[in-house]
Amino acid sequence: MRDAIELPLDLPEIEARVSNGGLFRRSVLPSGVRLLTEEVVGAASSSIGLWVPVGSRDEQPHEYGSTHFLEHLLFKGTPSRTAFEVSAAFERVGGEVNAQTAKEHTLYHAKVRDADLPMAVEVLSDMITSSVIDAAEFEIERGVIIEELAMADDDPNDVVWERFYETLLGTHPLARPIGGTPASIRAADRDAVWSSYRQHYRPEELVVTIAGAVNHDEVRAQLERNLTAGGWDLDVPSAPVARRETALQHGSAAPTGPLSAIDRPLEQLALVIGGQGITQLDPRREAFGLMHRIFGGGMSSRLFQEIREKRGLAYSVYSFGGSHSDLGVTGMYAGCAPDNVLETVRVLRQEAEKLVQDGVTATELADAKSASAGGSALAIEDADTRMSRLGRAEIHTGRFYDLEAALSRVEAVTLDEVQSVAADMFSGELVASAVGKLSSEARTELERR
Repeated sequence: MRDAIELPLDLPEIEARVSNGGLFRRSVLPSGVRLLTEEVVGAASSSIGLWVPVGSRDEQPHEYGSTHFLEHLLFKGTPSRTAFEVSAAFERVGGEVNAQTAKEHTLYHAKVRDADLPMAVEVLSDMITSSVIDAAEFEIERGVIIEELAMADDDPNDVVWERFYETLLGTHPLARPIGGTPASIRAADRDAVWSSYRQHYRPEELVVTIAGAVNHDEVRAQLERNLTAGGWDLDVPSAPVARRETALQHGSAAPTGPLSAIDRPLEQLALVIGGQGITQLDPRREAFGLMHRIFGGGMSSRLFQEIREKRGLAYSVYSFGGSHSDLGVTGMYAGCAPDNVLETVRVLRQEAEKLVQDGVTATELADAKSASAGGSALAIEDADTRMSRLGRAEIHTGRFYDLEAALSRVEAVTLDEVQSVAADMFSGELVASAVGKLSSEARTELERR
């Protein structure tokens, strides 16, 4: 089995050939900035990401939503660029630029042709180091974010996922909505957001990942030059920030109850049933992924065949798993007409019980491994995927798996390992969230432990 590339924080340089002849390099600068690149043979474009390992879970009570707020504000200008000039720099060359706030990190990313990579490094570095967080822009963006939250609240699928996390994890920081609430955004203070920016956007926190047409040494020089121009003193020695603890943080994550239901006059009810899953470093993650591929990962999966194809109960049905540093989530989703909810819930539970009791077949496992290999090979054709894999490896796990190493781990999974992880995921008490019209009979079934 091919081993992962370990990424210790105290090792300044790592270089390795990876699958398909690509070159992986990682440098830890004396200032603590980390640069990871994957040079892809024959690529004509590059995807770049600037990561800060701070997400919504890190906010204090008076800061809820501030991480997402700050992500918006970094596009609003620096001393050398207006908000228009930030966007226009990418659009005039046909590039893409965006950002995302997650529960455990924030990412600013772009995709450009190879000739425009120096521009992307320059503009993103300027945003990271030198955003002014203008008071007038702050108030304008407050309104924009409130509209964004309103749009999400109108989408039952967005709402049902937020309620699921809250119901399952209770007071744990991962239960909070990433974007905050209208009330927390209205209460947000510019000085508090500015303070968070100055606290977390520092050399020892920054991770830069680039995949595609990239020369590591050239981009390192560009990065150092642009971060210095933005006012960061890269001559001050500093170790990178430690990765997150993997033991359960902030106490236990206790459910608030068996069901969170929001009644809305909709033609379809959005439903999630699930429980706690596995962490990012859990050695069972390959078995976990294969289990979900078999159980609810596509049109040939058990849930899709049983609920949609055989019974016509739902259009959308699948199983899911999500992992964080100290806990994870897992479960099942279905969107169905109110009259079909009761039967859908019963079938979902029956299929979960069958998975736990009988496991999966050798044919199902072989097909899942083949599908995983094909899907992974197709995914890494995209430089965005490669860039993201680099960042998640550096920030969250501390080890990088190229395609060959990842697939060798998948191939080693046994039937017993899949059944074991299924039993751990679906044998315990599950919680549910629902948005739509829920009958009293369906409510009683969902509240049953």
